[in-house]
Amino acid sequence: MAGDPDLETTGALLIELASAGAAVIELGVPFSDPMADGPVIQRASERALRHKFGIADVLDVVSKARDQTNVPIVLFSYFNPLYQFGIEHLAAEAKRAGVNGVLVTDLTPEESEDFANILRKEGLDLIFLVAPPSTDERLRMITQRASGFVYAVSRAGVTGSRENLSDEAEKLVARVRRFSDLPVAVGFGISTADQVAAVCRYAEAAVVGSAIVAEVERLSTDPKLVKSIGEFARRLAGGAI
Repeated sequence: MAGDPDLETTGALLIELASAGAAVIELGVPFSDPMADGPVIQRASERALRHKFGIADVLDVVSKARDQTNVPIVLFSYFNPLYQFGIEHLAAEAKRAGVNGVLVTDLTPEESEDFANILRKEGLDLIFLVAPPSTDERLRMITQRASGFVYAVSRAGVTGSRENLSDEAEKLVARVRRFSDLPVAVGFGISTADQVAAVCRYAEAAVVGSAIVAEVERLSTDPKLVKSIGEFARRLAGGAI
């Protein structure tokens, strides 16, 4: 989450996570009503919003990190703050900063055409979520509009770590592959190297969000926060090898 605990640390974390083996980094844009996220990411948004920065500041962090890493970075957000910033302005500035794509949690595929076209003009990907309850018809529609990769949600509900992963995720990935050859990343609930390894047996990537954000929260006053998060990420990435 950008700005948690502060933007300077966010920049350092982008570089550290890239060196730790991340294939793609999702950078959260804090929002006051993150309805698709669990308590861990909700708290991170609340903490970040206290610093009163804007999207331009987040993009500046990405731009500075680009001096030291070329690992793809995807903005993870809700539509309201992006709309307030200005969609065409966002696309142009995100491209300039070195952002590779955008994932908008509450933007439905049916409402995404204009946004997708604006991003596409700047060479940016629009990442979509698919979930186990999605019908084949909906999977076909989403995969036709997606670019970059498809984010397969392992279960219904909000983000957050879980001890056990649902077997619905593997079934969902198989269904997605019937309609698209885009890489598939599986997220929601992944928090250990063993879980990463399990997911990477049938998908191209495992998404770890809340577990890392929880570590940032736990270590927020620790001067070794960045190093510790890097070590945690390296253990997770070991499961993908």
